[in-house]
Amino acid sequence: MSEATKQATETQGPQKSWVETAVWTERMLAALANGVKGGKWFSLYDKVYRPEVLMAAWQRVKRNRGAAGVDRVSIDRFDAQAAQCLEELHQTLKTGQYRPQAVKRIEIPKGDGKTRPLGIPTVKDRVVQAALKSVIEPIFERQFLDTSYGFRPGRGCKDELRVVDQGLKEGYCWVVDADIQGYFDNIAHERLMKRVEASISDGNVLTLIRQFLEQDILLEARRWTPMKGTPQGAVLSPLLANLYLHPLDEKLTGEGFRLVRYADDFVILCQSREEAERALESVRVWMAENDLNLHPDKTHIGDCREPGQGFEFLGYRFEAGRRTVRRKSLNKVRDAIRLRTRRTSGESIERTIQKLNPVLKGWFGYFKHAHKYTFNTLDAFVRRRLRAILLKQNKKQGCANSKSASFRWKNAYFAERGLFSLHEAYVMASQSR
Repeated sequence: MSEATKQATETQGPQKSWVETAVWTERMLAALANGVKGGKWFSLYDKVYRPEVLMAAWQRVKRNRGAAGVDRVSIDRFDAQAAQCLEELHQTLKTGQYRPQAVKRIEIPKGDGKTRPLGIPTVKDRVVQAALKSVIEPIFERQFLDTSYGFRPGRGCKDELRVVDQGLKEGYCWVVDADIQGYFDNIAHERLMKRVEASISDGNVLTLIRQFLEQDILLEARRWTPMKGTPQGAVLSPLLANLYLHPLDEKLTGEGFRLVRYADDFVILCQSREEAERALESVRVWMAENDLNLHPDKTHIGDCREPGQGFEFLGYRFEAGRRTVRRKSLNKVRDAIRLRTRRTSGESIERTIQKLNPVLKGWFGYFKHAHKYTFNTLDAFVRRRLRAILLKQNKKQGCANSKSASFRWKNAYFAERGLFSLHEAYVMASQSR
């Protein structure tokens, strides 16, 4: 491997795990590290429709599953004729005849009674977007700053939470907690395309990106062409959303602020109220210049060392020196537990525990750094649900939280049947740390 290629690999992070080798050759990686003539990339489109690139894109779409789009072609149905479908995509892209279909929109209920729009492109369009993303993502990854963590290869929530923890320990306890109102639905197309065009000059690639931005939206009987925004749920949307906010990252870090951003959710860690107020004003100015708005009820400044002034970020709440699980995240896992512990399911307690354990283990894997009291409380909730099932199966009257039920089916009863204990996992993790 050449020195330039090695530099590109080191700069870009774990390249071998995510860069599409059918596209990004050693020569191109070297150019990525050293820069290309004029700062723009040409001749990219032919790489999008290469059969091996489309096949790799299809494999990623297949792994992610997802619902069928407006053409009602599911993952399984596409898989049954994948060779033929991919060949058709290859030909239509190569000849310039490819046109994306409408995006099916559904409304996903949120915990506050509102809904969040989710766009579902067809499987075919998801494959093309995945292929396009594999071609252009390394170009923009090269530019993105370390302040951004969301939807980026080799980065994730846990990395970002460690950065927040470290900042708080260093005394950056005045926090600007910002939320962009309807971000994905309000991204200005022309501004976004200018940011793409600053690095890419391949007209066919630019046309393809614009086609995806302007896909019709289908919601029940309504159909319209969006004038702004990029659908949440589309393969390409997270990359484009990060690109649109990249100038904000540059602005705030250039002004000396400590920004930590996950997609459109971000916090700015400061050492004083005055610094936090300057940071928030800088954000407001940038938002106004880029056709975006901060949510008036979800954006605030606070000293997270004080009770009542904490902030929520990536499922956690940081307040008064504690890191707890935010209420919405707790309610979500409780709903998942309820779904698997219905008293009328008719399943054995062993089978119910088998269904519960993956949920509990996955939840603990993310929230294991929360305050210790969280785990005892949730363990007790799980056992109450299981005792209610046993009361029903044994045709006994009474409350699952009563002394008689707790005495009859002690905690050890569930442990013997393999129930995952959050508290015990926390103790073991704490000893390991």
